[in-house]
Amino acid sequence: MTIVCQKCEARLQVDETKIPSRPFVVRCPKCHESLETGLPSRGPEEAIAAGGPIIGESPRFEIANPAPLFELKQNATEPALAASADRLAELLSGLINQPAQDRNATYARPSWDPRKVLICVPEDYRESVALSLAENGYQVFVANDARQAVDRMRENLLDVVFLDPRFDPTEQGALFVTREVNTLRPAQRRRLFFVLLSPALRSMDAHAAFLNNVNAIINVSEVTELLPLIERRIREYNELYKDFKSTLGVSAL
Repeated sequence: MTIVCQKCEARLQVDETKIPSRPFVVRCPKCHESLETGLPSRGPEEAIAAGGPIIGESPRFEIANPAPLFELKQNATEPALAASADRLAELLSGLINQPAQDRNATYARPSWDPRKVLICVPEDYRESVALSLAENGYQVFVANDARQAVDRMRENLLDVVFLDPRFDPTEQGALFVTREVNTLRPAQRRRLFFVLLSPALRSMDAHAAFLNNVNAIINVSEVTELLPLIERRIREYNELYKDFKSTLGVSAL
């Protein structure tokens, strides 16, 4: 067994037949640093060939892998350009025709600033949810696993997170996403609308939402009605905190 000192990088050879089953401490003969170990290690050549780290060495740097952006598919370039032009015209028209009092209201979400949404749901209805939101002006990110979900939450200022408790069960995806939300500071948490897509709970059950520390609950059997349900709940949320956000100068969700 090879142990590498973290301080002076000296390599110690230890007889594997004498290694105890529990963690143990050895002292580096060169710099006298105490080294805690207890797991068997390969020699440097074997570790490199196997792609694993040597005990005492720093773990390899892992590149972030955030959930990718969901993009609507276009059959051809011309329809895509036409859709973009129509969308631009719609936004300009809405801005011009917007009443003066609405333009000054801090709780009104500008139409040119789409909500950023992260979807953490099982694969069987993942695309249908993403498509429904993307077609209605949301900027949608779709997580395939827990790591993509957490990396995206740490990189982007998201507005809405949809979570199904059955998301990535192998890696306990729902647990990691929920923990990431719960560790947010109060000011950050108020800027995130957390939605639980549940196979068991009743849609828009305020008491169940409170008990689960989420802003809204939608039963998966009503996914086809997801957009009107979530739009209504976010509108109520913005109205509830309108004065609070106006005082702080914070825009609505």
